[in-house]
Amino acid sequence: MTQSQPPLPQPKLEPAGITFDQYVEFTPEKLELRNGYLGYGGQNQLGFHLAVLTNMGLLSAMRHTSLSQWLEALDLVVREKLSTINADPEVAEAMLNRFNRAMEDLAAVVDYLGE
Repeated sequence: MTQSQPPLPQPKLEPAGITFDQYVEFTPEKLELRNGYLGYGGQNQLGFHLAVLTNMGLLSAMRHTSLSQWLEALDLVVREKLSTINADPEVAEAMLNRFNRAMEDLAAVVDYLGE
């Protein structure tokens, strides 16, 4: 009988625990530092990274990094998702325009906060 892989950890706003199965599956057996990156060999690190973010909580992660970097990441991810949506061109353009305005407003707030 083969066991299936546990689900990837799902980071939340506040710190949360992972299951023992997630720990066994996603934590490298030997943690190494290679070219500035934590990990082990060619192993996929997604589960490990998500486990760390789950334990840390997204709010803590945001408090310890630059808000402008979070905005940049949000901008890239949302634009990528918007480009893959199969929608009426007018609706897609309207959503992109709304997103652009929202990002401009968020950037102004971050600038005001001195980041």
